Amino acid sequence: MQPIFIKLMHTSIADDMQKRFHSACDNCGLLISQVMVELIEELLTPKEVSSNTK
Repeated sequence: MQPIFIKLMHTSIADDMQKRFHSACDNCGLLISQVMVELIEELLTPKEVSSNTK
């Protein structure tokens, strides 16, 4: 198994948005880093194209 390397990311968001995001994560019992990883994975995962759209 290959080692997993972790990178630290910094971002700038409005103070109010940060407070709301932190509160939402707390209310769900989640860590901010967990939510961020899930959001990034969702963005990077290709959406399956339904055969109905062809």
